[in-house]
Amino acid sequence: CSSLTHFQKNMTQSNNPSSLETQTLFMCCNCDRALGTLRCTQCKDAWYCSKNCQLANWKSTHKAECKSIAAEKKLAEAIDLDHVEQKVKQEQKEFNEKVRAQQTIDTPQDITQSKLSVPQQFPNGEFPCGELHAYYDHRRARYSSEEARERERAQDFEMRLKSAREAAEVHRQARAWLQKEAAPGKRLIDLVEGLESRVRFLSEAKFPESGTAFATGCSVNEVAAHYTPNPGDFKTLQKDDVVKFDFGVQRNGVIIDSAWSMCWNNKYQPLLDAVREATNEGIKTAGVGVRLYDVGCAIQEVMESHEVELDGKMFQVQCIENLNGHNLGPYHIHDSKIVPIVRRDFEMNVRMEEMEFFAIETFGSIRGEGYVEEVGECSHFMINYQKNEHFPRNKAARKFYEQIQKNFGTLCWCPRYMERLGVTGYEKALNYLLRDDIVNAYPPLSDIPGSYTAQYEHTLCLRPTCKEVLSRGDDY
Repeated sequence: CSSLTHFQKNMTQSNNPSSLETQTLFMCCNCDRALGTLRCTQCKDAWYCSKNCQLANWKSTHKAECKSIAAEKKLAEAIDLDHVEQKVKQEQKEFNEKVRAQQTIDTPQDITQSKLSVPQQFPNGEFPCGELHAYYDHRRARYSSEEARERERAQDFEMRLKSAREAAEVHRQARAWLQKEAAPGKRLIDLVEGLESRVRFLSEAKFPESGTAFATGCSVNEVAAHYTPNPGDFKTLQKDDVVKFDFGVQRNGVIIDSAWSMCWNNKYQPLLDAVREATNEGIKTAGVGVRLYDVGCAIQEVMESHEVELDGKMFQVQCIENLNGHNLGPYHIHDSKIVPIVRRDFEMNVRMEEMEFFAIETFGSIRGEGYVEEVGECSHFMINYQKNEHFPRNKAARKFYEQIQKNFGTLCWCPRYMERLGVTGYEKALNYLLRDDIVNAYPPLSDIPGSYTAQYEHTLCLRPTCKEVLSRGDDY
């Protein structure tokens, strides 16, 4: 589910991929206001704008971390990256072979027809792991670090990782159903309701333990995100449509957020391929201690190296500059960090941290402006969990707020969900909650009419020893 950043259009310093290749900027690690020109001579990982800032940062935080970074780099010099990657892949293979061998499958020819929920398929409580990758640079030493492995065995983290793997398996099996059903002529409302029904069955949905994490997005063509049909909306897929399916699954508040695009006219396939490649580049770049700025630069460089031919004209694939990935918190689809998909010359020192969960998602556009704005009827709503006090003064609004809390908490919901619960006549109460900033509305986000947009997204976890792309499947 995309994160919208509100900033003026064309704030990125450059949309030219070649300029990204030659410019690498580092902000001062102390003041975060000026470009760093001085570098720590021991770890070579921190930059400063002045001697005063370097001294201040050394006393406050860097002294404690500098020696460990330098030691990690020295150890990594003796480790072959390809060898580490092979060991990681072998770990993934052996673990999944063991788990799959114990899986109960009632429909081996077609998993989309299974009458067993995911917990029933894996009765011992172990679920397949995602795609594992070693960290790059000096971070590859983490795989053989006993200290890192000890942190990975911490009970709280093990439980979160197990919940994430269960939710990811639900996501894979549910989307297999949708990929089989989606076709021109099908009504979007039937597809998303069928998908959500499948998620509820596979996850044994019961809030707050498990179920859907947000309303299923099925944005078409120039609409890039945040569209799902409201009751009475019977829009159908067309042969020339490019549709983005974006849905989430949660288990114990741990969210798997993943998305992909589909088209039925091959002339749009190069757009999908470009966005998918850019997402994979973002995943490749991600890691513990990596600046989010560098992830955005890597994504933009790959995305905008592609061109698509439409009607005899060539169009460069543009990153949609005000859409981003994000980190994920317990029952929070958008937590405190954004993952840009373009070069951003602000907040340059914000880094990915160990044990964080991230949604790496990219959006590409052709024949558009590479920028989205809110357009059309809203279908996505969510409690403003950044607001400290939630006490609606209006009685009807307070009652409706209690219903939201009971059924969704801080997760995103849509009017179709209220209809399924039999909740009606809440429009006035909802307007009170929106006015008081207790609930936020997330209208559809669209590039200009006539453009085409695509999206790919995966959820990954930055484990202490390696990174795990939890939502990866054989499909994308």
